[in-house]
Amino acid sequence: MSNPESFIDEVNEELKRDRLFAMMRKYGWIAVLAVVLIVAGASWNEWRKASDRAAAEAFGDALITAMNSDDPAMQRSGLEAINAVDDRAGILNLLLAATELRAEDRPAAIATLLAVENNAALPASYRQIAALKRVIIGGAEIPADERERVLTDLAAPGQAFRPLAMEQLALLAVETGDRDGALAQAQALMQEPDVTQGLRRRVAQLIVVLGGEQPSDLG
Repeated sequence: MSNPESFIDEVNEELKRDRLFAMMRKYGWIAVLAVVLIVAGASWNEWRKASDRAAAEAFGDALITAMNSDDPAMQRSGLEAINAVDDRAGILNLLLAATELRAEDRPAAIATLLAVENNAALPASYRQIAALKRVIIGGAEIPADERERVLTDLAAPGQAFRPLAMEQLALLAVETGDRDGALAQAQALMQEPDVTQGLRRRVAQLIVVLGGEQPSDLG
């Protein structure tokens, strides 16, 4: 009995190997393709990282070259010659607005900042910096109600530039003749956490000018 059973086992094993080889011949290309895709994906990922790194370095070098001059007009022309997209376009335009302001071209600086402010594709921090800077340098050239709207949004709880926006709201209230509102805004700002010492000193001086009491915790 043992010989027939052994023979049957050998036949079964042979059939299993035949089926396995047949499946490999039929579907083995899938495994090969999977390996190729994995290797290609890893290679592409490394290439993309290297490409992104090279692009970032080239962008940084271009900014340094453009800003290397002491002449704002030369800085401006150098920045305008740089092509940038996505977040880098935001950085480029913020620097461009600064050079336009140094070149005493306030309308151009305000327009550049407004473009950054309205670009929904940029990070919120870039847009908020642009909005705050535009309101500050625009001053009375921007309607008071528009400035108040922008600053109120920036002064909302949790916003990165809340203290600076609150300071500007207090100054705007002074400008529009609302001394009580300005004093209340300044006093509220003094209660905010994480206010820099320089800002606290400015606000304390404003409180005194508005008839309030000198804060005692200036440090």
